[in-house]
Amino acid sequence: MKRVFLFLITNLAIVFVLNITLRLLGVDRILDEQGAGLNLNSLLIFAAVFGFGGSFISLAISKWTAKRLTGAQVIERPANEAEQWLVATVQRQAKQAGIGMPEVAVFDATDVNAFATGMSRNNALVAVSTGLLRAMNRDEAEAVLAHEVSHVANGDMVTLALIQGVVNTFVIFLSRVIGHLVDRVVFKTERGHGPAFWVTAIVAELVLGILASIIVMWFSRQREFRADAGGARLASREKMISALERLQQSVKQPHLPDQMAAFGISGGRAMGFKRLFMSHPPLEERIATLKAAR
Repeated sequence: MKRVFLFLITNLAIVFVLNITLRLLGVDRILDEQGAGLNLNSLLIFAAVFGFGGSFISLAISKWTAKRLTGAQVIERPANEAEQWLVATVQRQAKQAGIGMPEVAVFDATDVNAFATGMSRNNALVAVSTGLLRAMNRDEAEAVLAHEVSHVANGDMVTLALIQGVVNTFVIFLSRVIGHLVDRVVFKTERGHGPAFWVTAIVAELVLGILASIIVMWFSRQREFRADAGGARLASREKMISALERLQQSVKQPHLPDQMAAFGISGGRAMGFKRLFMSHPPLEERIATLKAAR
């Protein structure tokens, strides 16, 4: 969950900053004067540049952002046997997966957690929490590392950036089309754009953004199954199942703070409509899928 949360929050922040900057520079006004409000081709190009721009900028700075927000400390020179084991394990798994050696980091957190992020398969970061190192044995921790290395090997962050760029583009495009129609048809604005356009476009962007996040979360759930399968290949199916079962136990612990549960590697629990917004499938489904695999 942490890798998805950091990416989405950064992406939204960048899109917001770009939006404010363009408006302060008068780009929206210039586009409107040139007829971009009516020219769907121009609007689509504008939306694509804007949508993919925020997505790929957030991807480019994802390692820097993750380190700053989690306080993750990269292991430059292992200071103890545990750090030596972490680096050696990731190095071996990266070689098996055919990717460049990721940076390996540890961040201080009581919850059982880990994440991987980075611009590419050969420029990534794999980090684990101190809580994970305390709660899991070496076999379970090895499986978690294998899961994260598989995310990197599968190119999940790049694919997520592409999907986020596409949904950003259509959210920006459709929200402005809706705003334009309401402004012209309902409020009868004949020249330029009136206040109704901006109010409607903002509301539509918020609503469409929520709906678009369902697509992003669906992809996130599918990639967790793939990363579990990859972790089983790099470590072993038994170790991967054992790690997920350990996560189940840690999630059920009553002392886990609510504010930390949202960042858990398991993604938490949800029922009904809320399930559409889960970044991770339920742990029981992931375990059942691994047990059913041949």
